[in-house]
Amino acid sequence: MTTDVSFDVVVIGAGPVGLACGLEVQRRGLSVCVLDKGALVNSIIGYPTNMEFFSTPELLEIGGHPMTTLHYKPLREDALDYYRRVAQTEKLTLRLYERVIGLEGEQGSFEVVTEKGRIKARFVIVATGFYDVPNLLRVPGEDLPHVTHYYKEPYAHADQDVVIIGAKNSSAKAALQLLRAGARPTLVVRGPEISESVKYWIRPDLVNRIKEGRIGCLFNSTVARITETTVELNTPDGPRTLPAQHVYALTGYHPDFRFLATLGITCEADAAQTPTHNADTLETNRPGLYLAGTVCGGLNTSRWFIENGRYHAQLIAARLAGEAAPELPEVLQQVQLS
Repeated sequence: MTTDVSFDVVVIGAGPVGLACGLEVQRRGLSVCVLDKGALVNSIIGYPTNMEFFSTPELLEIGGHPMTTLHYKPLREDALDYYRRVAQTEKLTLRLYERVIGLEGEQGSFEVVTEKGRIKARFVIVATGFYDVPNLLRVPGEDLPHVTHYYKEPYAHADQDVVIIGAKNSSAKAALQLLRAGARPTLVVRGPEISESVKYWIRPDLVNRIKEGRIGCLFNSTVARITETTVELNTPDGPRTLPAQHVYALTGYHPDFRFLATLGITCEADAAQTPTHNADTLETNRPGLYLAGTVCGGLNTSRWFIENGRYHAQLIAARLAGEAAPELPEVLQQVQLS
């Protein structure tokens, strides 16, 4: 492989925060390239059809570009269109469907190694999020074709037995949609109740449908094995088998720690396996290599998201351009502290 191009900054990850990094760096007169192993805002493409964001439009905006939508809270499709238009308007250099496999050199003379070549860069920003790597159950049968860790839409499951593993927002919304599309959903919950973190307008709906018996639910239960037609459980009352034509294991996701290690980023010895970085500058243990967005939190994936992660773009860009650190906007201060 030969080095085919050079930039001041390479951003790894073309999600909302990665795009924000790219445009903030470019606006300061630095050349930048945004890489992604998949599509533009690949994670949002993987979200459920017509998924409603929990945030209002202004909290999802990057670079001062207004997000226009007919909805109080934007849908997945609104966001897909918005971030594409921002990337086009800013004329960002994108290299999509190009996987990064290594990082050589040092600050000022990095070489980002991809499956398609090498890219020189003075600095590198990693904004890879966490949605690509699911938390596995690690039980027999998890790799069967009817088992998935990503929920898209309910319509293929009419008149089918569907098991949903998990008790947070994704599982709650999936169970309700499946019920209303004619499926027979059953939730398997490790704890004693539906998580209190489920949004206040979703949780009562789900709890009431469970009380009615329209959605099955087994609490304090774990999966022992998945077969082609069943899910075998360990419950407080002993082993139990549920029929299942499809299984949604919506047990959360985590950053790609193996990829971070490939780049030379270490992790702290804390419960969250927090990638090593300076909280004030976002620079990692490898000088010239920065983190932005959700990946900063390690397993604590609710610490950073689009709303406050986009501030990372301003902070890093200012540092690389030799400017003073920007002040955290008031609208984001409470988000960061929550």
